[in-house]
Amino acid sequence: MRDHYRPHLQWIVEQTPAARDQLIELANINSGSLNADGVRAVAQKVRDLFEPLQGEAELIDVPAFTATADDGSERHSALGPVLRIRKRPDAPLRVFVGGHLDTVFPKDSAFQNVQRRGDDELHGPGVADLKGGILVAFNALRALERSPWAEQIGWELVLNPDEEIGSASSMPVLLESAKRCHLGLVYEPSFPDGNLAGARKGSGNFDVIVRGKAAHAGREHHLGRNAIRACADFISALDQLNGQREGVTINPGFIRGGGALNVVPELCITKFNVRTSKAEDEQWMQEQLDHLLDDINQRDGISLALRGGFTRPPKPADGDIGRLADMIRDCGSELGLGLEFHPTGGCCDGNNLAAAGLPNIDNLGVVGGAIHSDQEYMRISSLAERAQLSALLLMRLASGEWRWE
Repeated sequence: MRDHYRPHLQWIVEQTPAARDQLIELANINSGSLNADGVRAVAQKVRDLFEPLQGEAELIDVPAFTATADDGSERHSALGPVLRIRKRPDAPLRVFVGGHLDTVFPKDSAFQNVQRRGDDELHGPGVADLKGGILVAFNALRALERSPWAEQIGWELVLNPDEEIGSASSMPVLLESAKRCHLGLVYEPSFPDGNLAGARKGSGNFDVIVRGKAAHAGREHHLGRNAIRACADFISALDQLNGQREGVTINPGFIRGGGALNVVPELCITKFNVRTSKAEDEQWMQEQLDHLLDDINQRDGISLALRGGFTRPPKPADGDIGRLADMIRDCGSELGLGLEFHPTGGCCDGNNLAAAGLPNIDNLGVVGGAIHSDQEYMRISSLAERAQLSALLLMRLASGEWRWE
């Protein structure tokens, strides 16, 4: 490693105690995706945290989140804002720095507070996914700003409020920023072993609203049309699509319907997720869904309506994404990290950014695990380790040692 990078990387290590405390403060604020006030409070805290970097900061309101309610109607929920901070938008190289403010833990979750476990572990909601990543990005950018090469790179930090529910409301803001940048660094947590994500599967979320006809289950059962039965037939046929196309998996994950046992149920709702490996998988899946819906909709007194769609395209690991991965792998080697990139069925905003033409690596955050559960944890020392990784990449690009054409 060039000696002129070392002081800036060592400075990052010295920030670890402060970064740990800042992370605890952020994670102790509940910011479940639908807790708009909590998400806004985190956005304001992060804006204040980044203020010394003297970027142009703004809170951007986004449309409400729309979901299917238990009665089949569309439910609209207010969301917190996007936090966007821009610095040197006219620099020769512009970097998108991404993450999210929300967590999967709702306002009434029992999992609310951060705890220390041993000398090097925090356990708490969002410590890994993704509030630890915010601190990694913060100190990487601070190190860049302290270096003599900062003027060569502009950066655009975008933290959205709805990544955990698909980013539908914030996606226009993310893509607007992506179009201004040359490459992207996104701060989802790494794998628990410290390695990084290569190719990612695509994803779609769908709701099916099944309507039948209510009737007395004893006196007039023959006049009813059972929505639960029709929904069960749909789910059975849907699940049988698994294994029919390589790389495509379907997970029926939710069902609700019926009520009193002496009433033929007139409403049932199911929700399911689809994972894809190639862009053309989406068309195949849509054709299969059309066939299933048409088949059951031909039944007397039964109607099925489909909502939702594909929200995250598959993300390859070739081309410029592969080149960026090679650079990060080399930086890891300089820091004593033997990083490997592995394909994963998981997806995130990095999928959409790549589809929009922005090459990016999307899990440059802290090392941790058990995310989306009440056992979520992160390794405190990885706050510095991963900030050094990003900072070294940025300084090598800014200094001219590496060029990004």
